[in-house]
Amino acid sequence: MRTDPAGEALPGAPTLLLVHGFLDDTTVWDGFVQALQGAVSAVRLDLPGSGTRAATHMDPEKLSLALFADEVASVVDEIEGPVVLVGQSMGSQVAELAAAARAERVAGLVLLTPVPLGGTQLPDEAVAPFRALGGNAEVQRAVRGQLSPALDDEALDKLGRSGLLVPPPVVARYVDIWNNGADAAPEKSAYPGPVLIVRGDRDGFVTEELVTGAVAPRFPGASLATVAGGGHWLHVEQPGTLAREVLAFLQNLNADSAASGWRSGFSEQSASTFGEAFAEDVVLEASVLVKPVTGRTRVASVMAAASAIYESLEFTAEASDSATTYLQWKATAFGGVQLFGVTVLEKDAEGKVARAAIHHRPLGAALQFSATIRDRLDGVVPADHFYGGGPQASAGA
Repeated sequence: MRTDPAGEALPGAPTLLLVHGFLDDTTVWDGFVQALQGAVSAVRLDLPGSGTRAATHMDPEKLSLALFADEVASVVDEIEGPVVLVGQSMGSQVAELAAAARAERVAGLVLLTPVPLGGTQLPDEAVAPFRALGGNAEVQRAVRGQLSPALDDEALDKLGRSGLLVPPPVVARYVDIWNNGADAAPEKSAYPGPVLIVRGDRDGFVTEELVTGAVAPRFPGASLATVAGGGHWLHVEQPGTLAREVLAFLQNLNADSAASGWRSGFSEQSASTFGEAFAEDVVLEASVLVKPVTGRTRVASVMAAASAIYESLEFTAEASDSATTYLQWKATAFGGVQLFGVTVLEKDAEGKVARAAIHHRPLGAALQFSATIRDRLDGVVPADHFYGGGPQASAGA
């Protein structure tokens, strides 16, 4: 694992975790990291069989997307603060799986010239030339040149050195991995957070049809960017252009960091974690409340108590603009009773949650939820804020 520290980082910026693709290693990100100019810190790793790990003795048949994703997820666990995963080509499949496994920690996902999670599903005769690339410098160079026409000789030489490190049996296994894709890849991605998809308009492999037909529809609300003149190794050809796209994505996420803190609060069932996401004068409205709860300490206490009631909670969709985030969720409580809802987070100029509105359904479960929170917060929040807790305020309170 290699860490590129930030210089004058964007306020509240997450750490980028960079996942390389087929025949590459951590060095493929050199130009991109330099183009970031220290705005954010970056962490990169070599996947098993590549780069510094190419000589590691292993059975190629044991390599899989699941194995790679577990490794990337473990790196996410080691990084302090929010993470944005950036995966290229085969690395995009890995990044998506890792993001889904650590959704509460991953603030965003960037898919660069992405291979669909379900694989390309090319016939054997089409992938046979790729499987034979191991150890063949001349053919590797030709393939890269075809898929990224703007690569110059220096870039091709550098990429070639990385590609030749990968043992031929591992190269063949890599091809099977990205072509076959993940088993039972869901129609909609299991990662609910913000997504940026970037491709080059001269990429002969990840075409516009592939992105719009097999990748983008799996991420409702994903942002799409196409770089003119860019090919499959866009991060090598045009690192400055890609850096601008990613930094713009991060700037939008900065205002959306409140949603990440909200998810983390539920994961940790912690009032302090919730409190970190809230403005001092935050206002909480909810269908389980008779009237709003105000102030960071009180709202954090309510949310910590609420999170402890849930037996399970899954955020199923997310959408946002610069000021507001919408989170759709489903949960169970009270011995398997199902609840569904939508949470609306309105943020201030610093990206803190200034107002939260939580809509629960069905009504019966919401009322039981209200009574349970009231009992758990006796003496912390007045009982008249909850149903059954004393004189009720009017509907307009």
